[in-house]
Amino acid sequence: MVPALVTILTFQLAGEVVSRAGGLPLPGPVVGLVALVAAMRIWPGLAGRLRPAAQGLLAHLSLFFVPAGVGIVAHLPLLREHGLALAAAIAVSTVLALVAGAAAFTAVARLTEPGGPEG
Repeated sequence: MVPALVTILTFQLAGEVVSRAGGLPLPGPVVGLVALVAAMRIWPGLAGRLRPAAQGLLAHLSLFFVPAGVGIVAHLPLLREHGLALAAAIAVSTVLALVAGAAAFTAVARLTEPGGPEG
């Protein structure tokens, strides 16, 4: 389990280095995750070796939200000042994401249904 965790964290560190050194607009962990997925596509056995550690992390995913909760409590004055605007932005973006997802689903369903546009 330790070698698998080291592998996962190494990809995260590499992603952080690439992101910061390259001035990429992506967070380092995202770059590392993309590299990890690419590595698992190249070496399929890597996924099997990482699976137990990844499942262990996912089983305790709620623990990763504790720092976010602490951050919210630490920034309560800022939330009081901009809370309404943040809530509105979250609500509007959620509705737009749902509409975009529904539109994409509808478009794909029309394209793939029997007797659709091509037949």
